[in-house]
Amino acid sequence: MSVNTLSSQGASVGAGGRTVREWFSSLPACLLLLAVVLFSTSSDIHNQMLRGGEQLWSGYYKLRSDPVEPTCNPNRDIEAAVAAEMARESDLGAMADLLGAVEKNPADVRRSIERSVADCQASHAVYQEVKDKLTPSVRAYRAVELFVADVIAFGLESQRYILIILVMLCAVTATLTRHHIAMRAMETTLDHKVSLTLQTIANAMLLGSSLIFRANTVGADASVSAEEMLLHNLWITGFAVLTLASLYRLIRVPEGLAPGGSFNKALLAVPLYTVMCLISGTYFAMIGHASGIGIYLGKMMELADMFLNVGLYVWVGMMLKQTRLATLVFNVFRPWRLPPEMLAVVAVLVAVVPTAYTGASGIFVIAAGAVIYSELRAAGARRQLALAATAMSGSLGVVIRPCLLVVVIAYLNREVTTDELFGWGIWVFALTALMFTTVALTVNRQSQFNLAPVNEAMPAMLAALRPLIPYVLVIISVVLFYRWALDVRMDEFSAPRLLPVIMFAILLYEHFSLKGRKDRDGAEFNHQGLERSVRGATNDTTAEIGALLLLLGLSVSIGGVIERSHIMESFPQSFDSAWSAMLLMVVILVILGMIMDAFGAVILVSATVATIAYSSGIHPVHFWMVTLVAFELGYLSPPVALNHLLTRQVVGEAEVVAALKEPGTFYQRHERVIMPLIAMGISLVLVAFVPLMFYAS
Repeated sequence: MSVNTLSSQGASVGAGGRTVREWFSSLPACLLLLAVVLFSTSSDIHNQMLRGGEQLWSGYYKLRSDPVEPTCNPNRDIEAAVAAEMARESDLGAMADLLGAVEKNPADVRRSIERSVADCQASHAVYQEVKDKLTPSVRAYRAVELFVADVIAFGLESQRYILIILVMLCAVTATLTRHHIAMRAMETTLDHKVSLTLQTIANAMLLGSSLIFRANTVGADASVSAEEMLLHNLWITGFAVLTLASLYRLIRVPEGLAPGGSFNKALLAVPLYTVMCLISGTYFAMIGHASGIGIYLGKMMELADMFLNVGLYVWVGMMLKQTRLATLVFNVFRPWRLPPEMLAVVAVLVAVVPTAYTGASGIFVIAAGAVIYSELRAAGARRQLALAATAMSGSLGVVIRPCLLVVVIAYLNREVTTDELFGWGIWVFALTALMFTTVALTVNRQSQFNLAPVNEAMPAMLAALRPLIPYVLVIISVVLFYRWALDVRMDEFSAPRLLPVIMFAILLYEHFSLKGRKDRDGAEFNHQGLERSVRGATNDTTAEIGALLLLLGLSVSIGGVIERSHIMESFPQSFDSAWSAMLLMVVILVILGMIMDAFGAVILVSATVATIAYSSGIHPVHFWMVTLVAFELGYLSPPVALNHLLTRQVVGEAEVVAALKEPGTFYQRHERVIMPLIAMGISLVLVAFVPLMFYAS
């Protein structure tokens, strides 16, 4: 795991009191994220403008464009037209003799012409009506509404380009700041050389694959659109810059690294995305499909909105870090003098709802893990316990409404519905919460349950709730504004664009409410102000987005390797025993959870493992509940343990190293890993096999 170490160039102060990194990385990333929020919100604004236009001017949809005057004559002489039609010879000419002459009926001709004149007069009437309604106020309103419509169209077309630019910008930042996700930090010069050498090779491999993909695309179809070519060129440019960045970092050895080192340990300092790239790139090259990585990275564009939402969630979490909200929430529980183990349980349970909205545990750990860890440590929790709770903070909410991951499962699998999955998800959540609570409070409890008396704790708790009231009002105000003004409810689809606005509103409230105020000890609140808070949050966000999104993109490529290698076809396509099938499913799903991100793994499982489970007699709802729990166990399981790596990413290498040096038994020295494994392992066994007793033969 790389530590967040800025280069000397990035740390130097530039124009306007901002660093070079802030000008060329954080500021562009902030503008891109704001653009995503603006484009998504403009769609809601446009819908309301259309409704408002219809309420103000009935038939507004006809007024959205200037009417075209009909070319027909509304005052046509019907008698003359009938006479002319009767006198006109048939257009068939000589063919009329062969087909037989058909005499024209004057009455039919008159009716036809009368209808034509009536239609013409109606068209002129509509034209005049629309023309009369196009008042200056309508034209002004229409101009604004059509401008918003153009913004939406531009936003939808730009999503893919914004994603590529954001991924590449942040990936370069993560490379220059040594912030990519790896098994351990770079501590020695050998670590640095091995890690950056392999990063450079992997980045060059990504560049080469993208170049080959573009060449193959142009060769196969000469009529490639300009938009598609721009996407290819953006990927190529991004990977070229990323290759140069890693090469620069390889040559420019940072200060503070210890001399020497072990080659085996140095391999653990190689970022996970690099390992995935080398594996998938080598495989695709061996089967003569060198453009494979570029193709699977291109598939990110099909889910561009989802990956952009990941960036927004990380940004929201970093803004949360800049507020006092988490501290105030923990202050509510402090009067009860909860032992650290019980406080860890409270922290994990409180994290359930935000995890359900972010849609994946890894995203939540990146977004809010630092806040949870710091608050647990401030409340007296030992490092190992705080690390365990932080890593597991996002693991319980993925089965709770309105988790986007569950929605994706229901979309890809017609055998299940969201209502079924969320309905059973409540019970799975209750089970996992009970298991974690039991393990946390029994296995290694080092504190006594000397809770404060109710008459002492309750008044202090109520007093601690008072500072939270303005925050609640701010949140409710934003949610109600979107509900009433834009007709947008807070759910898994709207949360990515609502949450940044909510955090901006909270930061704005703190900007005015905390300015010049003092705490109980007489010291002024250390609040930086709105601009500095947003700037600090974005500085933290850029490297995190680069590390996470690049890892997610390469995990899609690993999924392509699994798919093309036909590994799953080596297993039986059905089992006579649901118990045997479930045992195999559990092993496969946990392994997939170790090496792939949640959304990519769900897509792969839907296409392969799910059909085996269904044909073996495993109920679809049961299978997907097992899948979600198995994924979470995989994210907590060595040797990869992604959630632990993300925890280390956000809390810092120094804290993890300090935790490893703490004395105690084997369990106490490795509690951060063992505790989540016990809780989720028992939960997985129960979720997987107990239901089979009721419906499997």
